[in-house]
Amino acid sequence: MARFSTLLALCIAAATASASPVVVRDSPISLPLARRFNATGSGSILAADQARAQLLKNVGHAKGGNPSKRADVVVSNANTFYSVEIGIGSPATTYTLLVDTGSSNTFVGAGQQYVQTSTSQDTGNTVSVSYGSGSFSGEQYTDTVTLGDITLTNQGISVATSSSGFSGFDGILGVGPSGLTQGTVSDGNIVPTVTDNAYSQGLISTEVLGISFSPASSGSSVTGALDLGGADSSKYTGSMNYVPITGTSPASNYVGVDQSITYGQNTQILSTTAGIVDTGTTLLLLATDAFNAYKSATGAQLDSTTGLLKISSSQYQNLQSLFFTIGGQTYEFTANAQIWPRSLNSAIGGDSSSIYLVAADLGSNSGQGLDFINGYSWIERFYVAYDVTNSQVGFATTQYTAGTTN
Repeated sequence: MARFSTLLALCIAAATASASPVVVRDSPISLPLARRFNATGSGSILAADQARAQLLKNVGHAKGGNPSKRADVVVSNANTFYSVEIGIGSPATTYTLLVDTGSSNTFVGAGQQYVQTSTSQDTGNTVSVSYGSGSFSGEQYTDTVTLGDITLTNQGISVATSSSGFSGFDGILGVGPSGLTQGTVSDGNIVPTVTDNAYSQGLISTEVLGISFSPASSGSSVTGALDLGGADSSKYTGSMNYVPITGTSPASNYVGVDQSITYGQNTQILSTTAGIVDTGTTLLLLATDAFNAYKSATGAQLDSTTGLLKISSSQYQNLQSLFFTIGGQTYEFTANAQIWPRSLNSAIGGDSSSIYLVAADLGSNSGQGLDFINGYSWIERFYVAYDVTNSQVGFATTQYTAGTTN
């Protein structure tokens, strides 16, 4: 995914005298997240991340200046992504959907086609979304959606009758703020996300979405979890520290926070500024001035093949941690966390013996209101909890924070 407007005032409907009471589960629903990798190389990951960053900024500014109009946005880096399997309809058909905190429409039909059942209801509205790296258009339905052991009713589902630019998955599970759906459906209404509906239908006790990944050394594997209804304390260490969604636009329209970044103990590369945490971005993107400061501090050189920074083995031995300060709490991003998994070097067009860094150029200097993106290369080392109701984001360390997987 709060900053972006702080949308949705959702209520749990009170049971009538004749209705049986709703049983709200206290523990979160945990859905396995599988990492998938489409090898394309040649700097395409960086290019896709930078295109997404630019259009996320454009959307955010459009939301602030004209709330009724949603601009185009790149929903994902289709080269690397995390996906979840959900059921739609009754009997349910299983779809593999990319999980995206930077968008909020849930759509199917890019891969496996939508299967209508007795619970499928065509709203009569059309839907159209352009993502920069892809687009779809089609009809807006409501249907039942199965997430683990809970079933939502009347969930808005966009059904693509035409789509382009998507590969390896059936659609998108948008779990960002629902205000991002405004202007995408022909009736002009906001479409509640699955998180919104699970909460309003009394299926979860808190409207909190927990995200945990573990660093992966293979192209496709189950390495994470999407926790619906709370942060799962078994997946993080220490305490969960919450900070309010940033008030700075356009980051405020997403899962946005204020943070500063220091290289080593004394070299500040980015003073406190606004940016976002985003599952649809692969790399750690830094504003150009911060990126240049990081490049200088590490001695890294830009690799023309991959588009990423490259360091020697001796430089890696001297690589210092990055320290992210968020809400007064500092999170250490170790040297090992800063490098691309070496077992996947060939997938980005690199050579097996080289060491590439995951910190890359956002494409614009700081002071733009969205000066960094902590993509999943960063999220893999921490647990993130997006609290929709209270417009805040929580962070905690995990067993992988200081890991040496890469």
